[in-house]
Amino acid sequence: MRAELRRDLAALARKGNAYKKIDGGYTHAEVDVTVLDTTTNGSTATSHIIENGRLRLPFTATEVADGAPEYEEYSVPHTLTFTRDTSGAWLLAKDGVEADGGPVPSTQIADPADDPAPDSENEGNKGTASATTRPPGGSADPKATLAAKASATASYNYSAMVRYANKHWKKPNSDYRTYGNDCTNFISQVMRAGGWKATSGSFASRKNNKKWFYASHTWTTSYTWAGAENWYWFAVKHSKRTKSLDNVWKLTSADVLQANWKPRKDDIIDHTMVVTKLYKGTPYLTYHTGNTHNKSLRKLLADHPNAAWYAHRT
Repeated sequence: MRAELRRDLAALARKGNAYKKIDGGYTHAEVDVTVLDTTTNGSTATSHIIENGRLRLPFTATEVADGAPEYEEYSVPHTLTFTRDTSGAWLLAKDGVEADGGPVPSTQIADPADDPAPDSENEGNKGTASATTRPPGGSADPKATLAAKASATASYNYSAMVRYANKHWKKPNSDYRTYGNDCTNFISQVMRAGGWKATSGSFASRKNNKKWFYASHTWTTSYTWAGAENWYWFAVKHSKRTKSLDNVWKLTSADVLQANWKPRKDDIIDHTMVVTKLYKGTPYLTYHTGNTHNKSLRKLLADHPNAAWYAHRT
């Protein structure tokens, strides 16, 4: 375990230096830990904890007042395993971070799982993924962008989408259940808060990607509600409630970004996020699994250079 921790700390130092070159990194961190429970079984003990952190970004007070995010936030569960040695001391033997398919927080070293949900249904070729090279040009004005989106689609409230994501990124809304991989369930809630209307549906139609609805049981809720791949087909292809963007740098407030972590393995989308900040042309993403608030697109692209990205104008 000591050797593993040394490797992780060295890898985190490299990650921190890379982040600093990308967009200034972080100035400092504020972290607290909540212990949920601890059980013992002979010489083994298991603790479930929640690590909550704020990673302060290098923006001035003036920039924050102008719309820059003050910090990136995260909340991640851990399962800690301890073993008791011959002297009676408890030693940390394993630290398991529970990300369940989403990007791990900036303070962790791991790759997200790329196993698609068992109910994912790929309907065919999605075409070319969104480009990741930043095009030349000036930065978008987030207020003007929201106003333009609202005038184009008067039925949607994009500010309400952002408010919902900001409120429930860490503490889930008790009106909804959570899933092991909760990213798309969260995004569906965000879209619903902004005016997306559910379609009709039932147990018999829950696998139909033309349907999008939430009900009191998983077996009466559509696959498109909580499955990243299914949500794509409903939002982009069938309902046309979103429009595919050819470049991730065209994302603006309340737009959605999806990722396939290992596109050479399959064509199934693994993760879904929403833009909650746009500052000087850089989108900041918020998502569940693992719960993260305002992580810059620059860092996400650097963390996952082999991913295929699908950007959507909502």
